[in-house]
Amino acid sequence: EHIGSATSLSSAIINTRLQELVRLFKERTEKVKEKLIDPDVSSDDESPVASPTKPAPAAAVPAPGGEPEDKPLGDDHYCEMLCCTFKSRPWLDRLKSYQFPSSIDPLTNLMYVLWLFFVVMAWNWNCWLIPVRWAFPYQTPANIHYWLLVDYLCDLIYLLDILVFQTRLQFVQGGDIITDKEAMKKNYLHSQRFKMDVLCLLPLDFFYFKVGVNPLLRFPRCLKYMAFFEFNNRLEAILTKAYIYRVIRTTAYLLYSLHVNSCLYYWASAYEGLGSTTWVYDGEGNSYIRCYYWAVKTLITIGGLPDPKTLFEIVFQLLNYFTGVFAFSVMIGQMRDVVGAATAGQTYYRSCMDSTIKYMNFYKIPKSVQNRVKTWYEYTWHSQGMLDESELLVQLPDKMRLDIAIDVNYNIVSKVALFQGCDRQMIFDMLKRLRSVVYLPNDYVCKKGEIGREMYIIQAGQVQVLGGPDGKSVLVTLKAGSVFGEISLLAAGGGNRRTANVVAHGFANLFILEKKDLNEILVHYPESQKLLRKKAKKMLKNNNKPKDEKGDPGDPLIILPKADTPKLFKAALAATGRMRGKGPLERLQWRLKELKAMQEAQVSMGSVAIWLCFLRCQVCCPPPALEWLRCLKRGSSVTPTPPKSPVHQRSPVTSHKAQTRLGEEISSESPDHSVTIRVISTAEEDEEILAAEISEKDEKKEEK
Repeated sequence: EHIGSATSLSSAIINTRLQELVRLFKERTEKVKEKLIDPDVSSDDESPVASPTKPAPAAAVPAPGGEPEDKPLGDDHYCEMLCCTFKSRPWLDRLKSYQFPSSIDPLTNLMYVLWLFFVVMAWNWNCWLIPVRWAFPYQTPANIHYWLLVDYLCDLIYLLDILVFQTRLQFVQGGDIITDKEAMKKNYLHSQRFKMDVLCLLPLDFFYFKVGVNPLLRFPRCLKYMAFFEFNNRLEAILTKAYIYRVIRTTAYLLYSLHVNSCLYYWASAYEGLGSTTWVYDGEGNSYIRCYYWAVKTLITIGGLPDPKTLFEIVFQLLNYFTGVFAFSVMIGQMRDVVGAATAGQTYYRSCMDSTIKYMNFYKIPKSVQNRVKTWYEYTWHSQGMLDESELLVQLPDKMRLDIAIDVNYNIVSKVALFQGCDRQMIFDMLKRLRSVVYLPNDYVCKKGEIGREMYIIQAGQVQVLGGPDGKSVLVTLKAGSVFGEISLLAAGGGNRRTANVVAHGFANLFILEKKDLNEILVHYPESQKLLRKKAKKMLKNNNKPKDEKGDPGDPLIILPKADTPKLFKAALAATGRMRGKGPLERLQWRLKELKAMQEAQVSMGSVAIWLCFLRCQVCCPPPALEWLRCLKRGSSVTPTPPKSPVHQRSPVTSHKAQTRLGEEISSESPDHSVTIRVISTAEEDEEILAAEISEKDEKKEEK
């Protein structure tokens, strides 16, 4: 049994492997076929998926002793935690097995952005706290070791940035992305960034042994400003609302300028002597807060400051005023630009809406229409943050627009039955032509009887298909992802007219593909054009087939079908003909034949024309008609056959007219005296009256 199970397992694995190889060969064949059909197809096809590795056996083969032994695999580690057992590898093993990348993409690698954050934090430590430690008496021999510990930790971050990260940054040269280690290292060593990084790590700390721990010796650490600006660019690229960070950064610039000014004011006060004059800091309260308050009043030029007394104080105050006015104006202008850029879209929206309202008021558009226009503006702006999506995509290259269109619309368009099996590149070209439109509640997307020139794809919201006798009954409700109107694009089999009303149920966002755009695309894909027309005809035929064959049971028939003659009645007539009887059934059979002949004549030329034709025959060709009446007089047992319709002559024959006089009557009766036919001449040359009478007895019998 064990040998058989192992054999079956190995055969199943081999079959799976063979099926996978067959699938890969088929995909490769299709791609080669597409290239042969259309040589212009881009060569950036998707690479084939790697073959799956050999699956592990589902169950272990039992040992010869009996029960199978459950041996954990070498890659699995069971970590028991409370009452649960998790199969995972320890985080320490993952950390050990992690390999640092040999090259880093500075534009897209989030790990590099995170590292820049730590570098900027170290740079901010130096920029903010070096002036404080130099001016204020916050650095004391009691806490000097804490300050030095953080200082050298920041220096370590600077050093790692130079040795590990900057030498692995990719760069572009001649249009190619360079990832070679030696080339990346050489590019960094010859850059301006390397010179500034080396300069900021000058070992001026050795002067601590001679002059003591002076924070000003660490001032070169503030020269690593390039990392700060690079971090700003990378962070703004990944943030959804970058203007918030810009506002925070501009505010930080203003606070830092006030911070430096407060440090300079305390240094000037200490130089003049704390409390020596009314202008300097008097040494009471929190020194940093009091000096910061003075710096704010000075830079913003609020006023109310004490007048400087000495020459040093006057020069310092003048420089402070000039610097404050310049710095504050720059900050205000930058803040205005940041806020203006953040609200540029909102400003554009308001300007468009105001222009539209002004236009509608000028032409006295009804208020109901104006309210709907305002509703459309508000919903479109709040739902997608812009009035026209195509305005943003126009600036992008064609390849990037295609990538965005594939991510947004391909999953929906690929589900349309009409486009399944078409050239994939044709569908990609079609995705770029889709246009987004927003419909308000109760807006008609399309009306019955209209010429269909668009196909609709529901992106968000719902639409209702209306029908019924009043055209207001909801036949079906289509939701997001549904498609309608696709057959109208090809106008196959008369399907270019809308067959129902489609109304937006609530706010609906639809993608529209116009017919002219599809025709421009199909010019380059003749095989797909043939396939689309064939499928459109087939879909239209399937849609009309139930109505043509079965019909709707509730629809009334305009022309009722003629009832067949009962089989029993047909048998009786046949028996009467075989018996050659002369009873009532024979007469009824003769009448039915006569009525049948009259019905056939009615179908061919109409009842009125038959009678007029017969009357003209009495003048133009009276002998056949009179012969027919004489046969009726003689009571011939043979059923008389009415004469054929002659060729009408425009001029009457005078010789025939002499045979009948004015008022002369010719009559004939059937053998049983039930039917009497009379022909009476009139004063008109071309007219005669033909009358047929049925006896009252026969009428009563027929009524019974």
